[in-house]
Amino acid sequence: MSANFSFECLACCSQTKARAGVFFTPHGPVETPRFMPVGTLANVKTITPAQLRDTGAQMVLSNTYHLHLQPGEAIVAGGGGLHKFMGWDGPMLTDSGGFQVFSLSEMRKITEEGVTFRSTHDGKIINLTPERSIEIQSILGADVIMAFDECPPYPATRQEVEAATERTYRWLERCIAAHVRSDQALFAIVQGGVYLDLRSKAATALAKLDLPGFAIGGVSVGEPPELMAKIVQTTAPLLPPDKPRYLMGVGTYREMAIAIASGVDLFDCVIPTRWARHGTAIVSGTRWNLKNAKFREDFTPLDETCPCYACQNFSRAYISHLVRSQEILAYTLLSIHNITELIRFTQKIREAILSDRFIAEFGHWLNSPEPAGDDHELITND
Repeated sequence: MSANFSFECLACCSQTKARAGVFFTPHGPVETPRFMPVGTLANVKTITPAQLRDTGAQMVLSNTYHLHLQPGEAIVAGGGGLHKFMGWDGPMLTDSGGFQVFSLSEMRKITEEGVTFRSTHDGKIINLTPERSIEIQSILGADVIMAFDECPPYPATRQEVEAATERTYRWLERCIAAHVRSDQALFAIVQGGVYLDLRSKAATALAKLDLPGFAIGGVSVGEPPELMAKIVQTTAPLLPPDKPRYLMGVGTYREMAIAIASGVDLFDCVIPTRWARHGTAIVSGTRWNLKNAKFREDFTPLDETCPCYACQNFSRAYISHLVRSQEILAYTLLSIHNITELIRFTQKIREAILSDRFIAEFGHWLNSPEPAGDDHELITND
């Protein structure tokens, strides 16, 4: 691992593979396990960096593909790099653009050289290769950058997934060759779809490489939750124990708890801000639709135990009023609360691991969740 990056495991659960640690980066430490908010276009939607810091966020994500389209990596560099450009002085991670191989399936062509996209911004043709992805991420300047990978869809044939997984490894070799900045940590990504033997083979191959961190990709792309759990339980323990492990695109209570029990350290997902923009609050693992009539005259906080700005200053009735009125402040307050909620969940798990009480306090999340009741719905990653 580069001298600029290190991972220290502080405690391990005596009953599972859960662990609590610290990932050290040039822009500060990240206490793990930890949920990381997503700031696709160099901002976490509807909130300021100061508000984001108050949620307990330590590491934030941005999207290479979208920043390349707008405003362009040259402008970000001209603004002092991603941290200064967006006013965030903590650790940052950029994805590689590989997920767009999956999400823009109707607008791209994959070859051994790379991927050709039609821009969703202006319709121009864009050629994204492993080398170009690393170059763009180098210019953007995040602490952690991701290898360019091919994320196979679900469902897909074994032959299709095997081809994508093998190509991902060949692309990783090209990413490693193109990687030049010692102040950026390059993470590899394990693919393999729902085929556990392919996952095992890929993880074992990647673990032989001396990289600063590893990610599990290609989950939460439509597969049943039980298959996602098996993928993580199979893959995570095969990754190096002295490096951080990152599960990409996952952020529900149960998914994170299962992954943490398997030895995963980092998570990201868009659901806190996406649901906020739909008037939805996450409270104790359930999601509440603030348009519901029951909240119109409810003058209690969303969560009396939550330290966030929204819960400390406003009532459910007020936020419900803002949602119904389509006031932007509604989305800001709900984003602040939802991000705080998911970060607090991982913080509490961390504390439980440090005192070896993970199973006692969070074991119920490892099994089928209890019914949420008539008015609330258990959170899912839809």
